[in-house]
Amino acid sequence: MRNRGVVRAQARGWVFMAVVWAAVPAWAQAPSAPAAPEAAATAAVRDTMAQRMQACVMCHGQQGRATRTGYFPRIAGKPEGYLFHQLKNFREGRRRNPAMRHLTQHMSDDYLRDIARYFSALDLPYAPALAHGLTEQQQQAAERLVFKGVPERQIPACTACHGSSMAGRLPAMPGLLTLSADYLMAQLGAWRTDLRAAAAPDCMADVAKRLTHDEVSVVARWLSAQSPPTGTKPEAASALPLPVHCGSGNP
Repeated sequence: MRNRGVVRAQARGWVFMAVVWAAVPAWAQAPSAPAAPEAAATAAVRDTMAQRMQACVMCHGQQGRATRTGYFPRIAGKPEGYLFHQLKNFREGRRRNPAMRHLTQHMSDDYLRDIARYFSALDLPYAPALAHGLTEQQQQAAERLVFKGVPERQIPACTACHGSSMAGRLPAMPGLLTLSADYLMAQLGAWRTDLRAAAAPDCMADVAKRLTHDEVSVVARWLSAQSPPTGTKPEAASALPLPVHCGSGNP
């Protein structure tokens, strides 16, 4: 009796397997033939910096040209020295962003410089200007900060470091135009509260802490609403010293 039960159980098992196998499409039943060498070569992903940087464009936009509608900044066309320093700052914890720390924590200086060189070489159009919504008085206050600064409070003009067109200055000063106002206010706020730092002496932390909350708001909104002409690039390095000493002033 026991043997007869085993036989019945085995028979039921074979019937079940036959039903399952019959339900599987023919293409799935047959072992797949090895791909032809030509097809395999076509399917292979080319190992280029553009391909490797797909992890970056998920946040920073295609080719790093993020628009001001989001929080993540444009990195295309920024000076190589600036991008290199920021990648190091993320890796070493001077700038706090879990995703950027995760991406950079095991990267060497040489590879970080390769990334910086790739994005700095991209020459792409800027996003169109957006309305800043400032009153005439607020606009005047912003333009004073950008073009003249407040010398009596040791606040240099933004153009003195970031270039006369505010598109950046080689080797390591970034452009600020078309960055979102939210992003600019967040970065200035992070410097004011020691949540962001750069290599000592940290000139931007010193400047940001001398600005009032209202000044941070108006200058960020004014900068976000400016769109440079096509072909605008960071200015060449100047023999004149910066108005403040910056630890990240050179790559």
